[in-house]
Amino acid sequence: MSQLLFQDFQPLAAIATTPSGAKKLQLLCQTAGATLWIPESLTGIENAQVYTGSLKTHLANIWQEYRAFVFCLATGAVVRLIAPLLEHKSVDPAVVVIDEAGQFVISLCSGHQGGGDNLAQLIAHQLGATPVLTGAASSLGLPGIDVLGVPFGWCRGEGNWTEVSATIARGEAVQVIQQAGSTLWQKHLPEKHPLIFEESLLSTKNPSPPLTPLPVNGEGLGVGFFNQQFKAKIWITPNLLQLPDATLPQVQWHPRVLWVGVGCERGTPKPAIEAAIVEVLKANNLAESAIAGIATIDIKADEQGIIELCSDRNLPLQTFPASVLNSVNVPNPSKVVAAEVGTPSVSEAAALSAAKCQSLLVTKQIFYCDAEGKLIQNTSPDQDKAKIPNRQGAVTVAIAQAEQEYTGRTGYLYLIGTGPGQLDQMTPAAQTAVTQADAVIGYSLYIDLISPLLRPGQIVEALPITQERQRAERAIALAQWGLNVAVVSSGDSGIYGMAGLVLEQLSTQNWDGKTPGVQVFPGITALQSAAARVGTPLMHDFCAISLSDLLTPWEVIEKRLTAAAQADFITALYNPRSQTRTQQIAIAQDIFLQHRHPDTPVSVVRSAYRDDEQITLTTLDKLLDAPIDMLTLVLIGNQSTRIHSNWMITPRGYLGFGN
Repeated sequence: MSQLLFQDFQPLAAIATTPSGAKKLQLLCQTAGATLWIPESLTGIENAQVYTGSLKTHLANIWQEYRAFVFCLATGAVVRLIAPLLEHKSVDPAVVVIDEAGQFVISLCSGHQGGGDNLAQLIAHQLGATPVLTGAASSLGLPGIDVLGVPFGWCRGEGNWTEVSATIARGEAVQVIQQAGSTLWQKHLPEKHPLIFEESLLSTKNPSPPLTPLPVNGEGLGVGFFNQQFKAKIWITPNLLQLPDATLPQVQWHPRVLWVGVGCERGTPKPAIEAAIVEVLKANNLAESAIAGIATIDIKADEQGIIELCSDRNLPLQTFPASVLNSVNVPNPSKVVAAEVGTPSVSEAAALSAAKCQSLLVTKQIFYCDAEGKLIQNTSPDQDKAKIPNRQGAVTVAIAQAEQEYTGRTGYLYLIGTGPGQLDQMTPAAQTAVTQADAVIGYSLYIDLISPLLRPGQIVEALPITQERQRAERAIALAQWGLNVAVVSSGDSGIYGMAGLVLEQLSTQNWDGKTPGVQVFPGITALQSAAARVGTPLMHDFCAISLSDLLTPWEVIEKRLTAAAQADFITALYNPRSQTRTQQIAIAQDIFLQHRHPDTPVSVVRSAYRDDEQITLTTLDKLLDAPIDMLTLVLIGNQSTRIHSNWMITPRGYLGFGN
């Protein structure tokens, strides 16, 4: 389960040179799927790889093989070891250091782009240690600007990333011009931040409008667009920009919003298709890294040139039947194309269909090629294409911009039980999942309780307690888009929690069980935590019944209460009373009094393990005198349950109390 949370850092290496360090890292290797390296001088360490010679030499040999390194060594020693191997933060692996006592986990190198900060936090949760992050962005509560778009599949473009990051760290004003891609990240920044958004290019109703490609030299953008009060600029755009404002450091993120519609004659080689696409992008100042995918007619699904292009560039291919393309309004329909494939447009209609929009960013462009795949200039639009010298194929290209970017990721739903509320009552795996997630969704109270686990840049959405279904639908939508989403519930998410509702919603959507992925992280249930606070009331057979009739008819709840009371089950009552639902607990008491002695021990536990915890030990006949609300769990004992010195005890059998 935990290895899934570390998949972004695989392959992961752990290195120790002492017995205590190796033992410390063994647990990490089990939970995170790391390979443990130790010197040949260490013996008795299981599941470890042994290196010979010096660690310096060994590290140089394996440096290129791993995405991240975890050392249990002195920080100074690690610095000296890795210094000759470092190249640039864009390519260096993450490096994390753990002290031998296991108290601190230090993000030493590649904290942003390599993910060192995130890795340090995840490891800290696994070991119960304190993460040490020294980056300025972390101290400001901001995501690193060089990893900002990673969850959304954005691609980093050209720019002075180091200087823009430094400008943000100094708290100086930075202009953000976002022309495409998700604006979710903007809504989850700290209250005080130095980012100033260019409102003129954004609409609250349509935050990602179709673009007219910007001029490559920035002409015509207006004097106010280059306001000198800003100390740096961040562009989030599918355009490939070379702006004249060279005095300010700038960076470019390219969301993958461009769907390239392609039509071609059968057998047109891959180099020609690729060259035609590149030519269109270049002519319109569009970034190649902003391509979301390729779209065409379904009869071209086996076109070798298109297949090779998508494979080489790791691009998805969407195909549409002629009947779908035929229904799309395009600016340049062709009777010739309609006669050949059953639709007057392939490239334009396919681009619009894939982007799910109404207008094209770039209309159809036609190219011809020779047998080697080189493009041939058609000097006259009226020239008969059959008479073009050396012509061996033809390509048409059109581009449309989608409102939502393609992430290129398979999303996951982490269904998390947070336990009673205190972080030390939450499993390390669940804590790690919350920190690793791109988005965290839950009831506001539960989000507040786990707030120390949240990290800058996460999408955190807290919805009211009555909007469970909306929470499930929102989480599923984000995961289907490609994000890793933590859905948090108190107690165990599979017991009156969100896990069942999320899986129920998925099952109604013809979910294949794999995409999005699902992982359930168990938590200490409310009945377990309440029982632990009062003794051992659950030592014999027990059951749980919710008194909420929002999802279950009251007639069914009454039958279950009667059955539990008759069968002498120790019974945990969830959701016993709300502001509008006050009689159900009284009815439950009456049912149990028909089958249990009035002196039957009962515990009433409110907010177990939280700061406002309240515990009342009482009897069945006095149950209604105790304070009871939706944060309360009621435990009704069986005929053998006793109270001894303010402890509620149920014996393991019916042979008598104390046996």
